Amino acid sequence: MAPHSGISLHGKIKPKALFKLRYQTAKKFQIPCPSNIALLNTYQKLIKAKKIKPNAFLEKQLRTRPIRNLSGVAVIAVLTKPHPCPGNCLFCPTQKNIPKSYLKNEPAVMRAVLNNFDPYRQVKHRIKALHLNGHNTEKIELIIIGGTFSALSKSYQTRFIKRCLDAMNNKTAKNLEEAKKLNERASNRCVGITIETRPDWIDLKEIKNLRRLGVTRVELGVQSIDNKILDYNCRNHTVEDTIKATQLLKDAGFKICYHLMLNLPRSNPEKDFLTFKTVFTDPRFQPDQIKLYPCVVVKESNLYKFWREGKYHSYSQKETTELIVKIKKIVPSYMRIVRLIRDIPTTEIESGNMVSNLRQLLKEQGVKCQCTRCREAREKTINPKDLVYSKIEYPTLGGKEMFLQYTSKDKQTLFAFLRLRLPVWKNSEFLKSLKGMALLRELHTYGQLASIGKSAKYTQHQGLGKKLLIKAEKISRENNYSKMAVIAGIGVREYYRRLGYKEMNDNEYLVKNI
Repeated sequence: MAPHSGISLHGKIKPKALFKLRYQTAKKFQIPCPSNIALLNTYQKLIKAKKIKPNAFLEKQLRTRPIRNLSGVAVIAVLTKPHPCPGNCLFCPTQKNIPKSYLKNEPAVMRAVLNNFDPYRQVKHRIKALHLNGHNTEKIELIIIGGTFSALSKSYQTRFIKRCLDAMNNKTAKNLEEAKKLNERASNRCVGITIETRPDWIDLKEIKNLRRLGVTRVELGVQSIDNKILDYNCRNHTVEDTIKATQLLKDAGFKICYHLMLNLPRSNPEKDFLTFKTVFTDPRFQPDQIKLYPCVVVKESNLYKFWREGKYHSYSQKETTELIVKIKKIVPSYMRIVRLIRDIPTTEIESGNMVSNLRQLLKEQGVKCQCTRCREAREKTINPKDLVYSKIEYPTLGGKEMFLQYTSKDKQTLFAFLRLRLPVWKNSEFLKSLKGMALLRELHTYGQLASIGKSAKYTQHQGLGKKLLIKAEKISRENNYSKMAVIAGIGVREYYRRLGYKEMNDNEYLVKNI
């Protein structure tokens, strides 16, 4: 490109100059101004034809919503088909032919409806869309939503996940086992699978089933840790169910995310704040992640009638915002706030929080949060002189948790972390084959998603994960554990095999003598 254009394919690209050149070119040839997607598509075709060389700066400017890959993975959310829900919660909306608790005009739901809830088509659609927008899909985190996954038939669960993997593999396997095996070396690897379920559906049998399916993270619909509030809202599960499910899942090596709601009927701001303070500090809880949802009133819920009759009142916007600020100020640095609100269009909300970009507004107001999401490195590069290793220990029911991390000196930038569990196996009712082992529950390096097997200039593929793993093995030996088991995602099993981990005969874990 011409030097005077303000754009150089060998240097930094100025966004304003790129837009100006695009506009001027369109005007000159009397054509519609091309979108970033169209330009990116042409750029990719020229790369494939070897007519031009790849240019990272140009790709960055053309990429739509670049933040999607900055956590180190490409997230793909898919919905299961509408099915009867085991609950009848006061606040949950019910729409015809839509999974319970979801609304037809939520973005993920619209994509699912467009693809007739077919898992293969949903995944293919998202991979194609991500590619068109300039995103790498070599490391996919699959999120399966649609309500209580555990209430679906086992045959449907198996078929659903198999077809998701078939779409990533670009090949139809004979069965789930073959699909998983193919994905270990596929171009689009599934590095983690997440499902949603209720605490009262988690037992040893269900955990074994989830591992058979390749699930690595479980989102629990906890909502509250007050039995009176749970009962009034017709949740039909108890706080004790949540406590038991949490320990079972941790002893199985799963990552855990709690769904927690503010402003539930019979609650108040003081009770809500105490709930989060307890969840963050009480050894019986302490999930790895939370989704924080202010309760909203929609017409399709039973709560709508209560609201119309004056039996329920939403917090003011000021009360909601101030409460979330208080919660963010006390969140532990080893926990992640995945969401602050549900992706419900404001046109559907009769009462409740109406601010859809609450996280962004709080950040602009200078609200500090120490959660892993707010500290992740994103586009920052590693300065070896500024890299610091640290360890956080905290007790949990049935064992000790350790959060190992590489951060900047001020700990405000998180580059990589590892979750290690040292279980008290004598009190555990879990798989006999895991007894006596330390558990590696999560290993993650943040930053721009880097292609598998290739070096990168940001934080991925710089050896931080391997260093943390070596430290975790050393800690485990010092605590008298002779073996380490890892709940490896399908697409990262090759990585652990290269580091000496091997499959066990009777389950889905990789194990190493340490």
